[in-house]
Amino acid sequence: MGTQSSLNSSSDPSSAMAHYHQQRQKMLEGGGESQIKKQHAKGKITARERIEALTDPYSFVEQQSYIESRSTSFGLDRKRFYGDGVVSGSAQIDGRQIHLAAQDFTVLGGSLGEMHAVRIAEAQEAAMRTGTPFIQINDSGGARIQEGILSLQGYGRIFKNNTLASGLIPQISVIVGPCAGGAVYSPAITDFIFMVDTISQMYITGPDVIRAVTGEQVSHQDLGGAVPHSATSGVAHFRYSNEQGCLKGVRTLLSYLPLNNREHPPWHEAADNGDRLTPELHQIVPTAEKKPYDIREVINVVCDNGSFLEIQAEYAPNVVIGLARLAGRTIGLFANQTQAYAAALDINASDKGARFLRFCDAFNIPI
Repeated sequence: MGTQSSLNSSSDPSSAMAHYHQQRQKMLEGGGESQIKKQHAKGKITARERIEALTDPYSFVEQQSYIESRSTSFGLDRKRFYGDGVVSGSAQIDGRQIHLAAQDFTVLGGSLGEMHAVRIAEAQEAAMRTGTPFIQINDSGGARIQEGILSLQGYGRIFKNNTLASGLIPQISVIVGPCAGGAVYSPAITDFIFMVDTISQMYITGPDVIRAVTGEQVSHQDLGGAVPHSATSGVAHFRYSNEQGCLKGVRTLLSYLPLNNREHPPWHEAADNGDRLTPELHQIVPTAEKKPYDIREVINVVCDNGSFLEIQAEYAPNVVIGLARLAGRTIGLFANQTQAYAAALDINASDKGARFLRFCDAFNIPI
């Protein structure tokens, strides 16, 4: 009699829907309300809030929402979360499809375990199959050491996909939290890296290990913050003061790029007349050969009004690179900057320019 009553209860549609909504809410909350509050207290937004800010309204379709870790070692059997600490799927930005994965720091510090890696890798593979850009939003403490070799295997699959996707689809990394150890290798081999002041960190090993090995005292920001990576190492391509501005910047960059290497960049209606004269150049470019001038002023006059998007603006300033539009069509720009080192090329400037030219060549962007 008790068994029959239980069967009747479980087949009740209203009970099934109530259970579904309860589990769905649990999935949407990630690590729970208390962890979300801690994330906000750090001045950071959550993975789902980032996706909402980045993508077109109601366009995000999540994949593998209820996947869970299968590890039971070191107490992980009592720390299981739907989604396993990452949110992945497809969405649209300005009506164009992309695939993405956003790590959720509220779940085990965004650490990468086996199923966490599966979600990221399958989003990458879906992007390659469909010929759409892949965006990863990184906020992770690195490998989930409780899962041992399975975490490292997951990183290996992600890195392999990065290399397979190189030159095939645009790959963009958004660093909005700690990004240490294995977590930094994937962003470093993507096409563009976005960072945010005070919250972004990228390093192979943290300040504690540096202090233990060398005795040097260094802060997280000085070691791997947005400023050193934008100005000194050149790892970061764009730096912003807050997350909302950063995510808006990602949308702007994508507006210049094709979805894949078989397409041409999108055309945008020009903001001004493409046949206009540019007498301003006579005032900008000096007649004296050794007098410096700002090449950015020339670019802004020649290209469509307000269309110049400079890349790696703080790194190797003797060369200026970026994307702009001529008569509404995307172009890539490589320009000597006489205001820095008399525009002489050094190793950093050469690397900066060469990598950008290679990207433009792969994605049908004229130079």
